[in-house]
Amino acid sequence: MASPIEEAEEEGGVGFTTDFSLATGIPAAAIAGNILKKALIARPTKKKPRSSLYRLSEIPGTHSPCRPSIERYYPTATASTVESKESTTNFLTNSLAGDSRKQHSGVPRKPAYPISESLRHYLKSFNREQRLPVTYKELEQFQASAPLYDDNDEDTLWQTVIYDQVMIAKLSEGLKHIYAIIKSGGDLSSIGHLYVDRIDYCVFGNSKPFRIRIVNSRNDNQDYFYIKKGDASRIYGLELEHLLSPNRMHFIVDGNTLIEEHIVGLPGDMFIDDWMEYKPLKAIRIAKELIKFNERCFVRLLGDMRPYNFIVDITPDFEGTQIRIRAMDFDQQSYDGRKNFYLPQFFKENNALVAFCTSHIDPNTAHQYQSEVHHSVARRMKMIKLRIKALLEAMSRDRLSPKENVLQLREELSDHYQDKSFLKCDSMGSLVRQSLQRIYESKRT
Repeated sequence: MASPIEEAEEEGGVGFTTDFSLATGIPAAAIAGNILKKALIARPTKKKPRSSLYRLSEIPGTHSPCRPSIERYYPTATASTVESKESTTNFLTNSLAGDSRKQHSGVPRKPAYPISESLRHYLKSFNREQRLPVTYKELEQFQASAPLYDDNDEDTLWQTVIYDQVMIAKLSEGLKHIYAIIKSGGDLSSIGHLYVDRIDYCVFGNSKPFRIRIVNSRNDNQDYFYIKKGDASRIYGLELEHLLSPNRMHFIVDGNTLIEEHIVGLPGDMFIDDWMEYKPLKAIRIAKELIKFNERCFVRLLGDMRPYNFIVDITPDFEGTQIRIRAMDFDQQSYDGRKNFYLPQFFKENNALVAFCTSHIDPNTAHQYQSEVHHSVARRMKMIKLRIKALLEAMSRDRLSPKENVLQLREELSDHYQDKSFLKCDSMGSLVRQSLQRIYESKRT
């Protein structure tokens, strides 16, 4: 059944950014030129040569694994969180209260949860499952790997993997076929001029993803997609993002293999370091988008939105430049038991961004943007009643977190909303359903 959400407008109406654009006095073309100029200036003049996958596969040698700093992402000791009794939806009064005890400094590694029969039925019903020519297990059969460095010779925490000649020939055709499925519905006539330039492997993430670099031989334009281990938490996160946010998510599941399209944008940490105070980007628009992003994560319980788990999409417009913050990692969908874990404002890695935004916005305006998010979510739920109902029913039946996390989170949400209905929830999925139901009922008119 085709979802009406597929035909929904990306912009306009309550809850979107186009109604609030303000003139900067700078033509959009000039802004785009300045952004491009800044990006070019920031790039080093001396680039590290990049070998293609085919040349790498001919290099003899031993396995040379990259050793990323796992502690950077998953510290052994995690900070305990002291929750405030006051409402955390008040973005300004709770973000920078000066109480570091509220903030998270580490995230425990989450186990992968299998795809249940109820979730599998949902995926088949809405064309999310399809037979694929390459599986995750096949990609694991590489013979060696080499660390991948960026243009500044810094370790990217990815490894470029190397296969034997027979294996790479098979994988290359299969990966191009998958790219055609993602981009053109499986039309193989459109991939003759494409080639697989590189396959990278990341060892620190829960899903241990492979990143496929596809290059157009006619113009050297590159694109990417990801192949990951199937994880129910991630799949629910991707689908909730697709249905309830302004962003469309394209992914395919086959058995225990998950294919994800590349999400284009600046990684959050790069934006904070290099772009946040860039003059053509209006501070009020950054603040507005952070508030909306914060609220979208909270109402659907998407956690761990530290800077390297979201991206910032910058779009030059005829009056200024538009900003959108969107998640790019959905591993921590409805897993943790701490309420503040689902509010990006409480991660210490986001402090600089939160401080910047709170200095450019007032409480009434912040509340307006939160209300816009609620209206947008309620409107989308109304448009896709049957589909969101099927998803939440499957999610409510699945085990996505330890029981103690469910009990802790339902207590904290009940206290936060002053709503005892949360205490009746016995799974993370039912907590998400109750959270969304509250918004739907309050904004139905």
